[in-house]
Amino acid sequence: MTTLLADSPSSFRRTSGMRLPLVLLTLFAILASGQMVGPTAEAQEKLSPQWLREGFTMRVSHRRDNGEMMQMVRPILGAVNESVVQVLSGGQPVALGTVVGADGYVLTKRSELSADPIRVRLFDNRVVPARVAAVRRANDLALLKIEANILLKPARFDAEVPGVGGFAISAGRTGRPIGIGSIGVLPRRVDHQGGLGVVLRQGRDGRARVDRVWQDSGAAEAGIEPEDRIIAINGHEVFSSNSVIETLSGIFPGESVQLTILRSGSTLDVHAGIRDLGILQETENDSRVNGPRSVRLSGFERVFQHDTVLAPDQCGGPVLDSSGRVIGLNIARAGRVVSYAVPSSLVRPETNSMLAEARAAAN
Repeated sequence: MTTLLADSPSSFRRTSGMRLPLVLLTLFAILASGQMVGPTAEAQEKLSPQWLREGFTMRVSHRRDNGEMMQMVRPILGAVNESVVQVLSGGQPVALGTVVGADGYVLTKRSELSADPIRVRLFDNRVVPARVAAVRRANDLALLKIEANILLKPARFDAEVPGVGGFAISAGRTGRPIGIGSIGVLPRRVDHQGGLGVVLRQGRDGRARVDRVWQDSGAAEAGIEPEDRIIAINGHEVFSSNSVIETLSGIFPGESVQLTILRSGSTLDVHAGIRDLGILQETENDSRVNGPRSVRLSGFERVFQHDTVLAPDQCGGPVLDSSGRVIGLNIARAGRVVSYAVPSSLVRPETNSMLAEARAAAN
């Protein structure tokens, strides 16, 4: 019996112009402990300017993402104040986007774009139409082209990921911070764990026959039933259980497939979504603990992991280090305190390739 849920193969400047590297080192060392405590007398003497010295002594919550802390780190995000947008799909906010082309190109998370029309809310609150201009499935990236004559300010992905324990500051629209976290795992590959949500067995005729359907899976939602025989996927004939698994292994969570099934002598075509194994196996209690997670939370060529608590619709925006350099793009909320970001070293070539493709198609 085979379960069809297999894995697939710059330093910062404040408005006054004062440099604050020591201030930030002290600030983030305190953040790492998860508590706000006063610095030593020696460090206190070195802290500058006065507004920040006073900030450390104010009474604040122990949470590192409380309002006071967010206000203190907001100047770090000055470089992306106008470079983060909100992406709407089917009338609902589904992700953030990062401006990568002054001529109207925005990078975002592909798997959340489930419906038309696609629109973008800019930093100044204008809402404009957009379309998908290019995609990169392997990293769940989509390049949007804003369909309006607007000059935008691109973000600059220009830094390597800091080491483990380095800080990751996630920017929202208008450049406001939406989360502060620390990097827990350096860039690595995360193979996808997507599945249709059925258990298969080999029928007497050699065809892949559905033995069981997982509750709340894409198969269940599509109406697939036990004893259905899967005879084609996206119009290509499949025969055995192994051929079904092999074909589906190249389809990522958040994508859908057309299945041709044989049921009681009749042939039916249905569309079914591929869902992440982590979500399919989640219990009700797990769901309460983890909270909402991204539709696609696995299957990336290279991501680094940080513990910022993000909502799924807050993915797609830039991640900055404590010096205000853009080190990556948030791509998935994978767990309660597990967020993935595509590092700048991968975002840059992917973006350049998509921009070239989109601009060539437009000419």
